[in-house]
Formats: sequence, structure tokens, C-alpha cells
Amino acid sequence: MRWQNRRLSDNVEDRRGGGGGGGMRNIGIGGGIGGIIIIVLALLFNQDPQQALQSVQQSTGGAQQTESKTVTNNSDEISRFASTVLADTEDVWEKLFAEMNKQYKDPGMVLYTDYDQSGCGAAQSAMGPFYCPADEKVYLDLSFFNEMEQRFKVAGDFAMAYVIAHEVGHHVQNLLGTSRKVQAMRSQISEREYNKLSVKLELQADFLAGVWAHHAQKMQNILEAGDIEEALNAASAVGDDALQKAASGHVVPDAFTHGTSAQRMKWFKRGFETGDVKQGDTFNATDL
Repeated sequence: MRWQNRRLSDNVEDRRGGGGGGGMRNIGIGGGIGGIIIIVLALLFNQDPQQALQSVQQSTGGAQQTESKTVTNNSDEISRFASTVLADTEDVWEKLFAEMNKQYKDPGMVLYTDYDQSGCGAAQSAMGPFYCPADEKVYLDLSFFNEMEQRFKVAGDFAMAYVIAHEVGHHVQNLLGTSRKVQAMRSQISEREYNKLSVKLELQADFLAGVWAHHAQKMQNILEAGDIEEALNAASAVGDDALQKAASGHVVPDAFTHGTSAQRMKWFKRGFETGDVKQGDTFNATDL
């Protein structure tokens, strides 16, 4: 990915080196590999996913609050990379929202180490990257990318860009009211039916990540050979079926919350190929 020497986002807080306390109130949207594994195991063994994540929080404990730093050209490479990708999402979504006669509000991004506090409660590396709608921020422990490469053999800078773009996709859903509609259904339907809605929400975020890649390429010529394959490999690695099989040796479709590997690749690819937000209605799609 061509990202060096380009604009950094003004909306990144670097809190690495410590964390803030705080109880878990609501699980953020779009938890990454770590959070998906915790949820998958909880569902497979008939446990409450919220309680499973709560137990992880209690086992890690809290640290003292650390002052936020601004990501600048003198910061380390990985934070500059994350800030550049966020800046690219800002440029793309501001343009697309303007075309829809809507106002885009940039999300924040918090870089942290091990444990921090979000508007949705605890943020911890075991949960993976996630978006918190309460404070409209993406939370990212950058060591997650090392885990992605070491545990799941997914490497490449565009694989990391896909992860960030997916979480920003949840921010887009939040601004458009989609995630609130899904959350409102939680108490009205069974867990099995809610899981199906969750899959559609996540696949749409994958689609929106693809839409971002489409327009970022047009606007900034960001892509190099192999970049889309890196994103597809990342999407495949975090499919529910792949994670369940790795965790337990078998697959339980009723416990899917993010979609299969094939589905996640399909919707990212559709977003990238079309660049058309209107083509991403996963909720009414007859074939996911």
C-alpha cells in the first residue's frame, strides 16, 4: 500500500504505555480476532458472551490513566500508518456522504496498549479492534497486527488497512442509524435470530471497507500489487467458520456472528468492485 508521506489524521489519540480503568457496559461493535474467539467459545459452550468478556477484563485488571499523545511525522511507523489510513477514510466518507446530501462526522481512533477505557467500557487487547458508538471512536491495540500475522498467518499492510476500514464501516453504520436499529432488536428476538442480524451488520461493514478501498484508490492511487489479496486473506481468516474450526474443531452455524470466510470475502470484494454504497444492503439480500 502506498501510504508514506501523506496526510495524517487529526483524530488519533496515542495512549500507549498505560490504560484507564472502568467497568464494561456495552460491548463495542466489530470486535476483531480476539473478541470473536472469546464470543465463539462462549457460544459453543453455552456461556454468556458478555460474561466471558467480563471475565477477561477482570483477569487483566486496570492500569493508571496515561496522557494521550498526538501522532506526528516523528511518531513510530505503525502509528503513522494507522493515522494515514484513518485520514484516507475521512477523505472518502466525507465525499460519499456529501454525494448523499449528508454530513459526515469523522470518528476518533485510540491507540492503546493492553488495557484502556472506552465509552463502551473496557478496551483490551484480547477483544481485538472494535468501534464504540457511545464515543464514536475506533479502539486499536497495535499488537493485534502481530497476533494476526503470527497466529493466523495474515500479513501485509493492506490487511491492516482492511481491519481499520472495517471498524470505520461500523462508524458509517452508526451515523446512518443502521447499527441502532439492529441493537434495538436485541430484546425482541431470539439469540439465534439476533446472531443472523449481527452477521448482516458485519458483512455490511466488510462491504463498506471495500467501498473505501475503491474510492481511496481513485483518489490517492493507494494500491500496490497483492493488496486486495491481503485484504481478502484477512477477511477469510476472521470468518466464523474458520475461527470456530480452529478453536473447537467443528462449526456451529447458529453461533455465527460475523459471517463465514467466503461471505466476508464476497462482500468486501463487492464493495471494492462497485464502489456503490447502495449495493451493500446485506439485510435484504437473498443470498449472503
